[in-house]
Amino acid sequence: MDSGKLPDKLKFLKGWDNIALILKIYALAILFFFVFRLILFLTGLENINGISSNLPDIFNAFVMGVRFDIVISGYLLILPFLILTVFYIAGKRYHVVYQSVFILIFILFTLAFVINASDIPYFNQFFSRLTISAFQWFDSPVFVMKMIVEEPGYWIYFIPFFLVTIPFFKLLKRIFRNAEKQPVIQRSIWLKLTFSILFLGLMLVGIRGRVALKTPIKVGTAYISDNAFLNQLGLNPVFTFLQSYFENLDQRNEVIELIDENYAISKVQEYLGIDSVNTYYPLYRQVIPDSISENKPNVVIVIMESMAASKMKRNGNKLNLTPFLDSLAMNSYYFDSIYTAGIHTYNGVFSTLFSYPAIFRQQPMRESRMLKYNGISSTLKKLGYSTTYITTHDGQFDNIQGFLSTNDFDQIITEDDYPSEEAKTTLGVPDDYMFRYSIPVMNKLHASGKPFLVSFMTSSNHGPYHIPEYFKPENDNIKDQIIEYSDWSIQQFMKMASKEAWFSNTLFVFVADHGIHKKFSYDISLEYHHTPLIFYAPDLLPESRIFNGIGGQIDVYPTIMGVLKQPWINNTQGIDLVKESRPYIMVNSITNYGVIGKEFFLIVKPDGSSKLYKYRNKSMRDYSKQFPDIKMQMDEYARCNLQVFQYINDNRRQYIE
Repeated sequence: MDSGKLPDKLKFLKGWDNIALILKIYALAILFFFVFRLILFLTGLENINGISSNLPDIFNAFVMGVRFDIVISGYLLILPFLILTVFYIAGKRYHVVYQSVFILIFILFTLAFVINASDIPYFNQFFSRLTISAFQWFDSPVFVMKMIVEEPGYWIYFIPFFLVTIPFFKLLKRIFRNAEKQPVIQRSIWLKLTFSILFLGLMLVGIRGRVALKTPIKVGTAYISDNAFLNQLGLNPVFTFLQSYFENLDQRNEVIELIDENYAISKVQEYLGIDSVNTYYPLYRQVIPDSISENKPNVVIVIMESMAASKMKRNGNKLNLTPFLDSLAMNSYYFDSIYTAGIHTYNGVFSTLFSYPAIFRQQPMRESRMLKYNGISSTLKKLGYSTTYITTHDGQFDNIQGFLSTNDFDQIITEDDYPSEEAKTTLGVPDDYMFRYSIPVMNKLHASGKPFLVSFMTSSNHGPYHIPEYFKPENDNIKDQIIEYSDWSIQQFMKMASKEAWFSNTLFVFVADHGIHKKFSYDISLEYHHTPLIFYAPDLLPESRIFNGIGGQIDVYPTIMGVLKQPWINNTQGIDLVKESRPYIMVNSITNYGVIGKEFFLIVKPDGSSKLYKYRNKSMRDYSKQFPDIKMQMDEYARCNLQVFQYINDNRRQYIE
């Protein structure tokens, strides 16, 4: 059948030029949106525990997808429809008008297809549909483009874009060409106007997505099952992207207002056991160890890119991906219930070094006011330490260099400091080269006679992947191989470090910036937040210990200070996990926030709705009704902590001279 002609069942539309044309484009657009959704579905099959048992939910997810596709198609087609309607009612048909509308529609849907193509790798990385937060990377657009070009795993998804856009162009052109050939049927102007208004009303209903008067279609409308992947599958990424964009324009989304700040401050002080309250600095606590150590050990923090706890054998992984980290965990202080604050690297760096949580889309290191915090760098600098940060790539990415320079890091080593030929991808040098380069740097720091803080940020475990030819992995999958390589790189670093004079008096800390989503999960992926935390210092911590208490990246810095046995001012939301305990820890997933306890996992969505799970046994049952007090207590804990951090920043109470 000619795609530009009406089938027999639609012959009643003959002569209604504007309506018939737009209806055919609706059908065409929904078909091509379906192609992208199908690709996302096929690349995410591992998120579904059994296809046959989930068929009804899979079907409903695709049906829901049609609803969201109609919403987006309506937004894109309403202006073309109005233009066509004006000339239709006037009884005029101009080739230039049809051509202009054709070009407009093609451009609009091409942009929509770009978003759909980009959404697939984005979702597979973050387990979240595309939002405006993706552009937090675009303060370094050249860097991001290079990273995409160099990693086939990213740009391969643009093959479907071209496969979709080219036939869409041809079919759209045929639709317009045949529409112009249709004979003009004379009808009353009032009849044309009436039916055009009725059809416009239908378009507006489609755009609204629901007939219910209370609220139009929302992201939450797609959540129709207990499977987090299928719930998101029904969404159209153009919808989530535009929604986040308009929310981002709303100033209320820049500064959170989750709970009364005075109440929040009093509760957080209670959570942290602050008895002697400083009226100006609400988190102020002076920490004086029982016995102050005359020795000041060096501190080395290795923030590992995407090193989820689930990649380790001790957490059930059977592929032997991290033999060295597993061996370290057996001979160290190992904290097995630690969670990252957010899902981005900047969240991991900030929360680990400065002990504050993540707040939705806020990027604290990129703020124009460039705040200074009482982070571990400032505290150790006051104790006579030198402070160095080392990464593999561009120091401008995430504003790392500017922010850390402001926050008492004496030296920041980035891609610019390495020989140019050693940079293998946009992410700079491989991890093992960064570690090799660092040994002479640390020897020089030691020779100065001062104790040192050195913080590393690895990157090899992030695309674009590069595995040096001298490393021979055991697994076949590139994503498994790169984990093996990352683990091996750390092993080489520790072998080299063990030969140096400063090794015996150094505390090594290993934590991830975030994990990675790989399989079936809740709406907030626990795998993305669960990180190993290892304190290794054979001469300083001779007995290995396992700590089962709940904690987070925000507790790393205070726990380090506890091991160092030095007096300091804790002006953060972190605690010393060796001596203290917390009931819950907060995690943040751009729009949702979660609260994790020993037994329960609470997820709160932007509309305030929430679910309470017993996550230890991977239960998908919502226990909110059975345990309303626990749900309320956990939610209040998160809202108070997040609101206090907002207060600290807004009122500049984050740094004490």
